[in-house]
Amino acid sequence: MSAQVILNTSLSNLPVRHGKVRDIYDLGEQLLLVSTDRISAFDRVLPNGIPDKGKVLTQISAFWFDLLKEPNHLISTRVEDFGLEDGIDLEPLRGRSSLVRKTDVVMVECVVRGYITGSGWKDYQASGCVSGIDLPPGLVESEKLPEPIFTPSTKATEGHDEPISFEQVVEMVGRETAEELRRRSLDIYQRGAEYAASKGIIIADTKFEFGRVDDEIILIDEVLTPDSSRFWPADQYEPGRGQASYDKQFVRDWLGTTDWDKNSEPPALPDEIIAKTRAKYIKAYEKLTGETFTA
Repeated sequence: MSAQVILNTSLSNLPVRHGKVRDIYDLGEQLLLVSTDRISAFDRVLPNGIPDKGKVLTQISAFWFDLLKEPNHLISTRVEDFGLEDGIDLEPLRGRSSLVRKTDVVMVECVVRGYITGSGWKDYQASGCVSGIDLPPGLVESEKLPEPIFTPSTKATEGHDEPISFEQVVEMVGRETAEELRRRSLDIYQRGAEYAASKGIIIADTKFEFGRVDDEIILIDEVLTPDSSRFWPADQYEPGRGQASYDKQFVRDWLGTTDWDKNSEPPALPDEIIAKTRAKYIKAYEKLTGETFTA
């Protein structure tokens, strides 16, 4: 595969924090988010990456930020606007980097589910509810819910995010903020899902993150990407089973065929899985934006 894989970046002596996928550089008043081609599953970063994945994530997020017109942290994705010192090679950053406003991050993962799948399906099978929300009896896997539900989780700096109830969010951030997070998460999901449906994609579920600037809560991180959402091709959708997807569920499914225990070092992805995953991410970008992806 000819595309270069970017697993790590290093920019002069700028302070940096490495997330599962993003390298986050502190520029003082702002942050520079560089989406690498790393891919994680079950809270572990896999040994090899997916070529161009970081570019797809950055460009899909920029597309949604523009389309949704939701107050957000994005300043620019043009490397010429980043104001980096002379001598820093801008080419590895091009297409995969975002200059953003620095915020006080709200430590809640704002998960919205429109369909019953994944961990929500497992919870429903065991208890008939998800995150303390009672659901109708008799739902089948991947079925559309009567209405989208807000099922938040902790935002863990290490280890696994843990599901929490809405009342636990209230305890963490206060009722006014909790209600705003729920209202806006459901609204953004519904608007995004309606648009995606017009392009032949079902957004089964997703997660949002928010931060506070002064007295305003704004959308941060990524939004409605194949890393943060489940994207299903609408023309292949059939309730009662797992679905084909344009996201990293394909990688999770492959890992499920191995003997990996999810606690030790994960196995390397075969070339075929890498190529198919890259194609799925690019397909999602092209269907949503109507643009041809160029690396």
